[in-house]
Amino acid sequence: MDNKVKLEILSIFKEKVPENAVQYCWDLWAEDPFHFTISKSRQTKLGDFRYRADRKIQKITINHDLNPYQFLITYIHEVAHYRTFKLFGIKIKPHGSEWKRQFQTLLAPLLSDLIFPKDILLPLKRHMINPKASSGADFWLIKELRKYDKQEVDSNYIYLNEVGIGTVFEIKGRQFKKIQPRRTRILCEEIPSGKRYLISGNAEIKINEKHPARD
Repeated sequence: MDNKVKLEILSIFKEKVPENAVQYCWDLWAEDPFHFTISKSRQTKLGDFRYRADRKIQKITINHDLNPYQFLITYIHEVAHYRTFKLFGIKIKPHGSEWKRQFQTLLAPLLSDLIFPKDILLPLKRHMINPKASSGADFWLIKELRKYDKQEVDSNYIYLNEVGIGTVFEIKGRQFKKIQPRRTRILCEEIPSGKRYLISGNAEIKINEKHPARD
């Protein structure tokens, strides 16, 4: 990689991650470079790495609108994918034990209050004991991370996990009623169609004040 690319990558880290993590992030890239792209916001994922056998240099993308702590965790998450596939090939599970060990190893040097605020650090340390496929699947971690999002938080928004059975709520203009928790998601009924959907308990919802809760 030429000096121009190196400086571009460094500038991304200076803009996107906490100051004390900039050099570490850049060193991870410099040790084994990859194409690194800042992506538009995506509803279904925060970052992405997909191994391509036809590419000599692999590619990692991360959403542009993540707060610095979420960006940092996502970056390490994707670098762990990259290094795991290089070590073990494509026959392993994407979020299996090999990836978990790599993720734990790469994030360990950053688990300090010099990098993360203490309200994030505690649930993050718990999360890293057995990391999930997405930080968004960890209710307590994502709740703390979202406090640092740039956009103003609407006080009417809460998490689906936090409301009772029968509560009527709104997501993206659609009305639902909370029916029953399942293992990782919550069964909800759309109003007025009656169709049922499984929705993440970590989804941000807006309570319908006209219909607060029903039995």
